[in-house]
Amino acid sequence: MIDEKALTAAQTEQDYSKARSQAFWASIWDRLRGETSELLNFEEVRQRLRLNDERYLGLQDIPLDNIVGSVGRYKDFTRKFLPKGSINKDRWKAVDALALGQSGFPPIEVYKVGDAYFVLDGNHRVSVARSIGMPAIEAYVTELRTDVPFDKHTTPKDLFIKEGYARFLRETHLKTLRPDSELLLTEPGNYQAILEHIEVHRYFVGINCGCPPTWEEAVTSWYDNVYMPVVRAIRQHNMLEDFPDRTEADLYVWIIWHQEELTEHYIDPSVTLDDTVMDFIEKHVGL
Repeated sequence: MIDEKALTAAQTEQDYSKARSQAFWASIWDRLRGETSELLNFEEVRQRLRLNDERYLGLQDIPLDNIVGSVGRYKDFTRKFLPKGSINKDRWKAVDALALGQSGFPPIEVYKVGDAYFVLDGNHRVSVARSIGMPAIEAYVTELRTDVPFDKHTTPKDLFIKEGYARFLRETHLKTLRPDSELLLTEPGNYQAILEHIEVHRYFVGINCGCPPTWEEAVTSWYDNVYMPVVRAIRQHNMLEDFPDRTEADLYVWIIWHQEELTEHYIDPSVTLDDTVMDFIEKHVGL
């Protein structure tokens, strides 16, 4: 007679050993490639982005690849939720045994941020599901809304950039005023430069119309009449092809600075945007 319990025990032991081996080699390869094998800490993400707007989405099938972090167990698993040595082996094997059975295991609980998910309850279930090749898992989902782009590729190093963008959006309300806008910088310190551009634009608009605009009016006017013309020029000349690791917002800041340099050098306040872009391309593209 076949001892089903013994077969299951042998299979779970094999599955665990395989998962631990994969975790070890994955960490080696990640170090060699300079990539992170860390899960994101949900509480850190929540604090940095100031996530407070919650809504319950109910039971859903979610892609396992999009689970990038955990509420409390982010140090116990790799980025792909492979088990580290700190987890309880017997507990992992017990969850694996449930997966091998006919009933499977119950849904997990997650927070959703952008297109990414963080495990509130069910870290071992996610680990087992990924180790046996499941593409998706049932989850009770609570969404925390954010205007900051957030997906499965976001790493711990990206959080500083995301935090700067979140702060900028809170100060400008740009996503409310212009929902289709996207001003993510790779150097968050330059958001201060953009805020200064908006203030200068607000000052000159007030002089021209004789009626100081509100902050919201200044932001929309700057976006429509200063920022977007520069972005259209960037797109027209396909400039991002020469700066693949940068964004349109990065190039906007550089071009505005370049225009200021040209104006000071030639003592000519009439330097046009086209003049600036062509001079910038000549001096900085293809170097």
